[in-house]
Amino acid sequence: MPPVTQAPQSPGPALELLVHGVGGATPQEMLDDPRPVRVTGDATAAIYRRAGDMDAEQYPERYRDQPIAEAYCWSNLTSGNGSRALWLLLLPFMVVNLAHWMRPTARRRTRAVRLYGVLVRLVALSLTVLLTAAACEVALDLVAWQCAGVPDCSNRRSWLGFLSAAQGGWWSQPGRRLALASLVPTALVGLLWFLSNRTWGAYESQRPLTGSEPDDAAPGTPHDLNTSGTAAGGRPALSRPGFWYGRRLVARLRAAHTAAGFLTVAASVVGAAARHDRAVTGPVPEITGRLIEAALVLGALAVLWVVCRRGRSERRLDQRLDHALITCLPGAALALLVLAAVYTAWSRPDWVSAGALPGDVTFSIVMLGQAALVVVLAVVSLGLYRRTPEPRTVIYGLGGPAVAMLACALGGVMTGGVAQRVADWLDGSGTPGMGRNATIEGPPVLLSWQASVIPVLLVLLAVPAVLLLVRTWLAARALQPEVDLEYGQERPDPARTRQIARIRATAALTDSAPWILGPVAGATLLLGAAAVGGAWASGEVPGLAMEGSGAFVESAAEAAQSAGSWMVGLGFVLFVTWGRRAYRDASARRTIGILWDVGTFWPRAAHPFAPPCYAERAVPDLVSRMSGWTGQTRGRLVISGHSQGSVLAASAVWQLPAETRSRVALLTYGSPIERLYARWFPAYFGPAPLHGLHGSVHCWRNLWRATDPIGGRVRLDEGPGPEVDRGPLKDPLVYGRTPEHPLPEPVLGHSDYQADPVFAQERAALLDRLAPALPRQADGEGGQETPRAQSLSGDL
Repeated sequence: MPPVTQAPQSPGPALELLVHGVGGATPQEMLDDPRPVRVTGDATAAIYRRAGDMDAEQYPERYRDQPIAEAYCWSNLTSGNGSRALWLLLLPFMVVNLAHWMRPTARRRTRAVRLYGVLVRLVALSLTVLLTAAACEVALDLVAWQCAGVPDCSNRRSWLGFLSAAQGGWWSQPGRRLALASLVPTALVGLLWFLSNRTWGAYESQRPLTGSEPDDAAPGTPHDLNTSGTAAGGRPALSRPGFWYGRRLVARLRAAHTAAGFLTVAASVVGAAARHDRAVTGPVPEITGRLIEAALVLGALAVLWVVCRRGRSERRLDQRLDHALITCLPGAALALLVLAAVYTAWSRPDWVSAGALPGDVTFSIVMLGQAALVVVLAVVSLGLYRRTPEPRTVIYGLGGPAVAMLACALGGVMTGGVAQRVADWLDGSGTPGMGRNATIEGPPVLLSWQASVIPVLLVLLAVPAVLLLVRTWLAARALQPEVDLEYGQERPDPARTRQIARIRATAALTDSAPWILGPVAGATLLLGAAAVGGAWASGEVPGLAMEGSGAFVESAAEAAQSAGSWMVGLGFVLFVTWGRRAYRDASARRTIGILWDVGTFWPRAAHPFAPPCYAERAVPDLVSRMSGWTGQTRGRLVISGHSQGSVLAASAVWQLPAETRSRVALLTYGSPIERLYARWFPAYFGPAPLHGLHGSVHCWRNLWRATDPIGGRVRLDEGPGPEVDRGPLKDPLVYGRTPEHPLPEPVLGHSDYQADPVFAQERAALLDRLAPALPRQADGEGGQETPRAQSLSGDL
């Protein structure tokens, strides 16, 4: 390695591009200016400057002591208008989409990685079927079949009068009631398609500027992202030109999931009519129902083929669309649904609705299929992890299967909660399923078993939670001597010491999240299987199934069923209430936006109905601004990212051409890049990609605090020279009252890193190390640099 030399100073201007983190920040707060001016962008995401800095490039001598400040505000991408509160309904879709990106690091395991992607997409497809089946259960079974077919129930609901079997109207026949009720789940599927299509155009359709794409690897780069986390030639996957532009896959998946929804509604509508025609001789030939059911099977196979056939293609900007597929597949499924509705609505005067539709079979098949897919996904993930083990990867590479299981549990709780609450509302004072003053049979028995395992799951969850609390208390006590030694107080204040130690110990709980998620996912899988087995074996709700098993067992089963039903109902009510409040209240909407800040960073690779990926708008915005500004001014630029903004900043730097990267420095603080993203998404932010990022960017500095529950170290082993990490920064800056600080200093934790003098020092050091021009970096194996670039980046 050649001796370190001082980089020549750039005579051009210097710019600091600020990127805020989760929860958002206003440009007034970021720039400390009451009236900032928008430089470029729109009301959704834009770049702002102070009014006095609008012509700063023409007077670089005014900015010798500090750079020009710009603020990129992207908070409206996740917490803008009130309609975004409806995204809460898409929570299971968002969670399963995260599972796609949690794959362990894999090298030369093309088939296993592709299988991982296929399995996650199939789990995502099952969630769409589950949501649609729940809507069919409510509209078709509980309302149209059960309540409208029982006079005691329909007479109490005036809006059901025209459907009542007792009145004998045109709509009173069961088939016609089912055909009319199918409009509700059909409209739901259409709404999901519309939202997915509209949000793609508003958020994710941002193409990079011409000529701003990073230098891609040589021709042997795998066509499908699922084949490798790192492109050929050692470039990280996030540097691929098409990583933040997944138009083709989203369009294909949107068509497949929309068709799956329509086919689920069609199967729910036609099933009862086909069974009736096979049981009796009526005006409709039996063969008609069989032909429609065969067409439904062919449609389901077509959907499975589309979902399994292709993953993400990122080697280049893929702008192709499979127009025939995305038009014909949903259209054919909708036409089949219309045909099924017409067939079911055909007059059958002797047909009477009794009991309930066979929803137990549908929900059981979906739940068993989800469990099987998660188990196979766990086997594949564990195999990938064992081939390329990375010690800090969570749950030994099983983070993806655990999160997929969590998505299935969320989907089950949401759908079961809706069905049970509607059944209780329709039945008035009765208890559906228990035979106590019940006028309708109620929802499928499996949903009651599913609710009954929730109290058991909470009891099991309490064990690791208590252990973590005890460990945190012991860690806080052990940290107290270290705090006193750090601040060097002759007379330490025990209360102040305990406060600082407690905050540091609590901040470390973030690293223990896998010890909660892992047991929860495993217990959910086992309890879900037990619920399916209990429902199949007994055919009754738990309270009735355990009769005769002893007083204790009977009371425990009834208590679990009642408590679980109450918890599911309360959760659903809180869910709706929270969404309604967020629709009206901007502050509540901002809180929900924080959830989306973390969950919707990744593109929609598994589920097209998930909330839109804001990074597919934000990353091209940042890349375009950095490329355009440095190209016009030939100046130096520091992109400064806090919290989630640091992840956006790093992703944007990955996308820059080598010429632009030579003029860009990266400053991150409160950053979850390693602590959260590298551990949970090792294939994209693991040690190898982060080393590649450090090798490609000119210089990088990361600030962190021990009191920060989100940010942490980057943990890059750089050899000789200063490390990327600077910390832990002292927090609070002053221990107690002093003449210079007569009032107590707050513990800042994750916020206000700019208040620390170290921030300005490190920003100035980064600008000093930026040269006006550097030799083009060679992107060799593992992201190697030229000796000149190594010597410069080794300074910091």
